Formats: sequence, structure tokens, C-alpha cells
Amino acid sequence: MTHWIDTPDALRAHLAQPPASVGLDTEFIRERTYWPQLALVQVALGEADPAAPDAHILLVDPLVPGMCEALVPLLADPAVLKIMHSASEDLVAFRHACGVLPAPLFDTQVAAALAGVGGGMGYQKLVQASTGVTLAKGETRSDWLRRPLSPAQLDYAADDVRHLHALHRQLDAALQAQGRSGWLQEDVARLLATVADEDGDRWPHLSLRSAQFLDGDGQRRLLRLLRWREAYARRSDRPRSWILDNELAVAIARQPALGRGGLQQLLDATPKAPRNLGDALFEALSSPLADEADAPPARGDDRDKKQLRALQDAVAAASAELGLPEGLLASRRLLESLQDGGGWTGALAGWRRAVLEPRLSPLLGAGGAAAASV
Repeated sequence: MTHWIDTPDALRAHLAQPPASVGLDTEFIRERTYWPQLALVQVALGEADPAAPDAHILLVDPLVPGMCEALVPLLADPAVLKIMHSASEDLVAFRHACGVLPAPLFDTQVAAALAGVGGGMGYQKLVQASTGVTLAKGETRSDWLRRPLSPAQLDYAADDVRHLHALHRQLDAALQAQGRSGWLQEDVARLLATVADEDGDRWPHLSLRSAQFLDGDGQRRLLRLLRWREAYARRSDRPRSWILDNELAVAIARQPALGRGGLQQLLDATPKAPRNLGDALFEALSSPLADEADAPPARGDDRDKKQLRALQDAVAAASAELGLPEGLLASRRLLESLQDGGGWTGALAGWRRAVLEPRLSPLLGAGGAAAASV
């Protein structure tokens, strides 16, 4: 049976001699908060022994005082590989609750995509494809903060780490055979760096399609509002949309001469608007950001569509040749960034640049050649 760990001392005893790798997962709640509330941590200390299939699994209660601190040595140990699946939100939960990120990291979802097994595969689907085991789905929307957890919850939680070592063994072998282990290391390093960056998205207005219909001043006002919302949501630990939803943010940014009184009238007339935050919103709206002059404009369909289609076709051809899932090499947004002269940075750096630059630079013309030097 699995081990229910409800004291820090018990956890330290199990981890006194940590293995070379652990399977790792979390259950968290994020419905009414900005930060995920860490509710359970599952640790697989090795691949399952058929004679005792659950003896290696620890179900750790992070609600116990001192438990998150007791997890830190394992999470931060550079000699212990952490095997996780689709780790991005779990990483945020660990960073917020424990103050560290689990590293080194092997993400089986990312590895499956790079190995050509499938893109964005869920854990259950990947386990079935790799091991033939069908996992239950019954506790997906369970209340993980309640205590005690039900037997069904405990079984479901154990399943989430029970097969991680087997997936790692298969996927690691496939990546090594294909010469793509370095690709995974690059992508995982970027994922960890993104989560570690506490500043968040520098240009959040670019992700709002409606921002393209604002003029330059309107886009800068929107950027101020979204930056303020992000900071307020973090401080108050509330979802962004509860602070200021996107539609209202754009409506406010659209009006160039909205005074304090006019802003409050708009808030009072809008259902679910943050009426009590009118003064704070006005201050944010009327306070220029130090870097807003550097903000790239949100653009619509004014780019060269023929060129974009040629870029997409070239990426699709490269993906097919490499046996990679569609969208893994470069999304439309990344290709539009190349069109805008954004250069081979971020997700387009490293191995993706090596694969794509020879194919895409000729299509980008002079602008692409300049961007390639970045």
C-alpha cells in the first residue's frame, strides 16, 4: 500500500537516502485564488515492484505545518532527477508553496512530443499508449483540500506517479536514439526559467485580440491596466478576472479622456466591475510605465499573409520530416514575431533555430536576414 505522510519527520525518514530519480506530481486547487493551493504531493521513489506495487509511493500532506519546508531538500537536490508530466502548473504550485523549483526535470509530456509519440498528450493517454494500462478518471475534479481523502482519491493520486519511471525509461531511450536529448533539456530549462521569472509576461496586451483595434495610446493604457491587474492579483491572491476582466479593461483603455469621475461611472454601470477599486484603477491608468515606449504594438491581419502561409508551410514540412507534432516547432504567433523582426529568441532559440533558420530566413527576405543575426 502507499504511504500517507502526515509529519515532516516521516517524510525526512523516507528521503534520508534519496534515489537517483523520483516521480513527482501534485494536486492543487486554483478556482478562487491567483496562486495554486498545494493540496497533495505524490512522490514515487522508484519503478513499481510487482510484488509490492505501491510500497514506493509517498502521498505527502502539504497542509501539515513544516511539510513544505521538509520537501525542499528533495526538490532542490541536483543529484535527483524529477520525473513529471505536463509540469508547468505543478511548478508554479511548488514555487509558491515551497519557494523552490524541482530540478533537474524530465517532463514526460514534452519528451513524448519531441520523440514523435504525440503532442500535448495527457498522462492517461500516454500511459495507455506506452504501457497498455488504462487509468481511472473519476477524481479529476475532486476536492483535494478536504481531509481525510477518500480511498478513491488516494488511488487516483497514486496512479499519477505510479508509471512515471516506466515512461521516463521508454522516452529517454527514444530521445537518445534520435539524438534529441538536448532538445528536451533546452525546453525544460526554458520552462523552469519562465516559472522562476516573477515579473510575468512583459507585454500582456499582445495576448488580447481586441487590443489590435486600439490606437497606440489606447494600447499603452491597456498595458498599464494589465500590469496593474497582474500585480494586484498576486498581492491579493485572487484570479485576474475577478480583479478586472479583459473586456472591461479594453473598454476603459479605449476612452482617451476618461477622468476619475467618468471611470467610476463606467465601473458603476458595469456588472461585476471592481467598483471599490476605482481610485487604484485611475492611478494605474494615468501613470506611464517606464518601458511602455518599448512595447510592441498589437497587430491584426496587416502582415504579409502570403509570406506567413509560406512560413507555416515550411514549418509543417520540417515537422513532417522530423516526425514532430504540428505546432511544436513554431506557433503562428512565433512566426508573426519573426515577420515583425523579433529574431531567433525565446522558444525560437537553440535547437529550433538550428532546424528552422535555414528554411525560413530565405522566406523572410532582408528583414529575416537581419533578424537571424539577433
